Amino acid sequence: MVYFFIFAGAALRLLPHEPNFTPIAAIALFSGVNLSRKQALIIPILTMLAADIFIGFASFWVTISVYGSFLIISLLGLWLKNHQKIQNMVMVSLTGSFIFFFLTNFAVWAATPWYEKNLQGIINCYYMALPFFRNTVLGDLFYVAVIFGLFELSKLLVSKRSVIWKKISLLN
Repeated sequence: MVYFFIFAGAALRLLPHEPNFTPIAAIALFSGVNLSRKQALIIPILTMLAADIFIGFASFWVTISVYGSFLIISLLGLWLKNHQKIQNMVMVSLTGSFIFFFLTNFAVWAATPWYEKNLQGIINCYYMALPFFRNTVLGDLFYVAVIFGLFELSKLLVSKRSVIWKKISLLN
């Protein structure tokens, strides 16, 4: 079931969507909570690679910052594994959004010719990225709620089905 949610989330990245409104950070958190440490670090990277083959890659340093952000978010998921409360999920999701915003936009500023390499240039870079940050936060919160919510719902349904089958077998 865990792999189904990861696959479904990755497929959503390939469909048309608002910029930065993707499930990858939620997949990284979900992987950290539900998989081994090794799998939690590999799944988001493989998910990104699979989609980037079709979408295309950014510059080397921007790509490294994007992938690195998701590795950090996976590590946050490993922490969340032992601290699963709604408020912690929201806090970790927002923390991941901020990490992604700051790391990737720093890389855009540093590795592209789009902004002057001074204080005003980096301020402009972060300012221009604010609409993307809004989408990142909204997408991360939305997909964390959907992926974790559907997973918990599926576990509940499976356990209820198990109870029903036990009652039926007792009747026979």
